[in-house]
Amino acid sequence: MGELRVLIVGGGIGGLSAALSCARQGFDVEVFEQASALGEVGAGIQLSPNCVRVLHDLGLESALRDVAFLPDGTEMRDWKSGAVLSSTELGDYAVREYGMPYYHVHRADLMSVLAEAVADAEKICLRTNAAVTGVHDADGKPSVVLRDGTAAGDVVVGADGIHSVVRQELFGAEAPTFTGNVAWRGLVPVDRLPQGLIRPMATAWWGPGKHFVHYYVRRGALVNCVCVVEKEGWEIESWTEKGDHAELKSDFAGWHETIETLIDRMDPDSCFKWALFDRPPMDKWGKGAVTLLGDACHPTLPFMAQGAAMAIEDGAVLARCLASGGDIAESLQKYEDLRRDRTARIQKGSRRNADIFHARGLKAMARNLVAKRAAGKTLDWVFRYDPLSAHTM
Repeated sequence: MGELRVLIVGGGIGGLSAALSCARQGFDVEVFEQASALGEVGAGIQLSPNCVRVLHDLGLESALRDVAFLPDGTEMRDWKSGAVLSSTELGDYAVREYGMPYYHVHRADLMSVLAEAVADAEKICLRTNAAVTGVHDADGKPSVVLRDGTAAGDVVVGADGIHSVVRQELFGAEAPTFTGNVAWRGLVPVDRLPQGLIRPMATAWWGPGKHFVHYYVRRGALVNCVCVVEKEGWEIESWTEKGDHAELKSDFAGWHETIETLIDRMDPDSCFKWALFDRPPMDKWGKGAVTLLGDACHPTLPFMAQGAAMAIEDGAVLARCLASGGDIAESLQKYEDLRRDRTARIQKGSRRNADIFHARGLKAMARNLVAKRAAGKTLDWVFRYDPLSAHTM
């Protein structure tokens, strides 16, 4: 099916990786991005072995290693004492156990790697300033509606994020639910920190009603910080909304000195916050020759570090299902069937982790005991998954 024409709405991590996976199968791909240029906010991202399989298969290993940091492991710590509650080995162990490394990457660096690969791909046409306002599917021949006309193809993939136009066109508008959590993010240059303060780990500090995550990105030059607080009265769902550094400092007052040091050394003008909204798993992702991918169909709270990984997996499975031949609608249904339960499990697990991380009192004490026993085991099913062979199931 090398002559297949795939239209992808959205030029984010999910859209670009899906475009590369489809082009790898010989399809002609057109990507429609509403922004004038590809870009990404200044935040970190964790790439676990399950999605790294796809990125390496796409020929991106060398480019990723040039910009990534390879952590030794993950650890959970007590918010006040700093005691390690649980730890998981990564580094060389991840390669031995899962066949792939675990990366920490600045989101902008990952986007640059993907964008360069897309620019080099003869089978991919990227259109910026191309906002899609609607989708049509007449007799199995779908098209996207733009401000200045339409574009027709054989398949339309909505990879246009949590506020997906394609999803709304297919299933109507759906109001999200505010989770009661607000997330902060910021980057700290390592040269502003005391030497050795931050270990080469992805570290989550668990506290009552809030938690703080930090890890290195950009080959260890920056520390990425994500801080989540239960609070009401602020419900702006945007990754580019500036936050008040003094408010962040107040939110984590009295926490371990490592956390207070990280907050103190952040650039006050580079603190951002966004409200976390939840959407339930979808029973159906597409209709006919139109389907969804990534946050458009399974937006995931950031408590398992799997949001981008699921989108990258989606693209690989989608491309291989289409390449298997046969009716397009049937191929898209197979893609959906293969992906729906796994992504729903990730969504539900991420939601559950919000309660676990923020436990108080006796519940927190019980959590800590369970965490020590379960160390290194809880994400084994996530990391072992192989998107490159899922279509054969």
